[in-house]
Formats: sequence, structure tokens, C-alpha cells
Amino acid sequence: MGRELAARYRVARSVFDEADRVLGFPLSKLCFEGPDDELRLTENTQPAILTASIAVLRILEEKGLRPDFVAGHSLGEYSALVAAGALTLAAAVALVRRRGQYMQEAVPVGVGAMAAVLGLEPAEVAAICEKAADGQVVSPANLNSPGQVVIAGNREAVERATVLAKEAGAKRAIMLQVSAPFHCALMKPAEERLSVDLDRLTFADLNCPLITNVDAKPVTRGADAREALKRQVSRPVRWQESVQRLVSEGASTFVEVGPGKVLIGLIRSVDKSVRMQNAEDEKSLENVFAALL
Repeated sequence: MGRELAARYRVARSVFDEADRVLGFPLSKLCFEGPDDELRLTENTQPAILTASIAVLRILEEKGLRPDFVAGHSLGEYSALVAAGALTLAAAVALVRRRGQYMQEAVPVGVGAMAAVLGLEPAEVAAICEKAADGQVVSPANLNSPGQVVIAGNREAVERATVLAKEAGAKRAIMLQVSAPFHCALMKPAEERLSVDLDRLTFADLNCPLITNVDAKPVTRGADAREALKRQVSRPVRWQESVQRLVSEGASTFVEVGPGKVLIGLIRSVDKSVRMQNAEDEKSLENVFAALL
């Protein structure tokens, strides 16, 4: 993750070097060499993805590319805030390291789960979760795109919900391999701990609007971005609405910055009329430069 770019671009290497200094251990070595089982621990995954994303962002910025709007899915909202100038890289990478720790510690391993439900409307999925709860927690966690909702909560309740979803006509209802049940009420302890850290940080006002996960509405004040990050921990990511809001605000070109192309797929499901690019390695960066410069 990011090794090729760090070797070629000094500005990318400096991002990994700064993350190593802030965290006090060689995150860059973990990104470049693994091992994968250690990289998959959420307390490592979160700063690794953020650092790799900002390394790509700095290359784009060096070429003169700046966003008119920013948005990020869950963890990606932190990268978006760095891109908008609200948070420094140093503050963000330390924060998401603790965010990962708090989330993992909020629910013992095996107690929580997440599942993807395909082919049902959000209201249908919410009703199924309410029926499946039976005294436990299960609720929509990611409202990703038309016909794709991820649910989270206690493992038994999530499993009951997948059965009910299939009975209700879902195309698929599959358990996900995750380390914790993100964006549900079980994350309240993590939200409370992270809120303390967030209140200690200075958030600058944003250079461009952020469409928040929790409200799918634009914010430009640092204080508002901070409050949205607090609420994001235990509430659903409203990604479909976020994309729709961006389009309504005039966004016509989306660039997914960082590892993977998951968001491009989700955006395509929401609105096929917009241009989409991803930027994660040398080849994809060349495509972005050819399209936008």
C-alpha cells in the first residue's frame, strides 16, 4: 500500500515519514511490507489507509489539483477533512489510530457483526432490523447505494436479520468479515471516548465544503465538522444521499483518492451521469492527470 508512490514521489514519502514520527512506530513498513494480518487490525488499518490516501492527495495537490467539495465514507471523512484543511495530517493520523482502538475495544471480538443486504429499500431493511432485534442491537449502518444497505449490531441479531431479509426478497444477505460492528449503537462507548479526543483538537474552518456522513449535508465550519465526526461513530453512513447532494451542488467529476475503487462502484450505482476516476497508484494517477489537467 503506497510503496510505489513513496519511492517515486518525495511528497508521498514525506507523508509516510510524518506518520511514522507521529505514531512512534514504522507504519510505512507495515503498509509496504505487511504482514497482512497485522495490517488488518483496525487500529493499524485506519491510520494506514488515511496515510496512503493523503500521500496520493499530496501528489495531486503538487500538480495543482484541488477539490471543490470533499466527502469520505466512514474513515474517509478524516482524509476528506485533511484535504479541506480542517485537520493536519499529524492530528488526523493520531486520531484515527485511537479511533480504531476505541472501536475494537467497544465490543469484544465475536460479539458484533455486519452484513450486506442487497435488493431491498432502506425502509424495508430498517423494518427487518427492528423485527430481528429481539432485545439486541441491529440497525442500518451504511446506506451505500440503491439496493445496498449494510447492517450492524449483535451477531445473533444480524444473523436473524439476514434470514428475514432473504425471506423478504433480498437478492443477497451476506455476513461480512469485519473486526467490529461499526456505525451502530454498540459503538457508543467508542463515540464517548473519541469525543474527548476530538474536543481537545483544533479544527480549522474548511477550504471547501464537506458533505458529512451523518447528515449528508455540507459544512464549512471546523466546529460543525468536529460534531459530525462525533455522531458518525454510532450512526449510519448516508453515502447514497451524500453523492446525491454533491450532484445537486454541481459536482460532475468524482475522484476517489486512496486504496481501492469501492466508492466509484457505489457512485456509479447512484448516478451514472458523472465522471469518475480513482487515484491510488502510478497508472491511475496518470489517468487522472490526463483527464483533469
